[in-house]
Amino acid sequence: MTAISFEGRVVIVTGAGQGLGRNYAQAFAARGARVIVNDLGGSFKGEGADVSVAQSVTDAIKAAGGDAIANTDSVEQGHRIVQSALDCYGRIDVVVNNAGIVRDAAFHKMSQEDWEQVIRVHLSGAFQVTRAAWPHMRAQGYGRVVMTSSGAGLYGNFGQANYSAAKLGLYGLAQSLAIEGVSKNILVNTIAPVSASRLIAAVMPADLAAALKPEFVTPLVLYLSSEYCKVAAQILEVGGGCVARLRWERSNVVSFDSQSGFSPEDIAASWETMQQFPGNDYPTTIADCFGPVRRKLADQLDLKPKH
Repeated sequence: MTAISFEGRVVIVTGAGQGLGRNYAQAFAARGARVIVNDLGGSFKGEGADVSVAQSVTDAIKAAGGDAIANTDSVEQGHRIVQSALDCYGRIDVVVNNAGIVRDAAFHKMSQEDWEQVIRVHLSGAFQVTRAAWPHMRAQGYGRVVMTSSGAGLYGNFGQANYSAAKLGLYGLAQSLAIEGVSKNILVNTIAPVSASRLIAAVMPADLAAALKPEFVTPLVLYLSSEYCKVAAQILEVGGGCVARLRWERSNVVSFDSQSGFSPEDIAASWETMQQFPGNDYPTTIADCFGPVRRKLADQLDLKPKH
């Protein structure tokens, strides 16, 4: 196939100063994108700021012959990040929401500040940046947005209630934006990367960290951000050279009498049946959520299609 190019495209990468974000930014630039390298330059806990972090990536891109500008605004001021793209390049085509922090603690020890700050950076930050870019993407009839979820968001993880909630929230945000954006050729997808980023590298064995380099996540991000991507509302696990799409699956549906009612004891008696998956029911839309109920009540409530 033709090589994927980003010539003429303008790309925002948040949290682009180190790890995954740095690799994304450099890879986009190497393929012709004009890149806004956004990073506040704070610690992995979101403390402090250092303008040299984003600037060092920008300098590296320019030294390699690419085009980039550094932006050191917090994602909580996402409109400033987008405005810097518009001021310098006049458009915005791609947003990669990558910025994040961790403030891990067992739930009974987690402070409200630790909860709120993680939610603000991950979830509200992605909202702020994407919301500011959205009208411009709609007006030009083109856009690509990549949200960054996590295994912790999908499956949970001890000591990361704040991080897990934010990461699953990003997936929910992406799903709604995918529905709203598709008619304007704005495609929104989500990744759940496994990589030796600075957030987790410190707790990994060195050989494992080497196998989970950011370079093994970047190809998927570039594909989802390109005009060759035609899908939306997908979530994909990626890392260590592996890529896989995830989806919901519904178990066996146990049907009770919706007129006479049913009891907790009825639930208990049917519990094992509900724990089995037939392997043929994969809901993908909110309409599918009502599928079993609609089928059950079709006759009772006259919900069958009229001809």
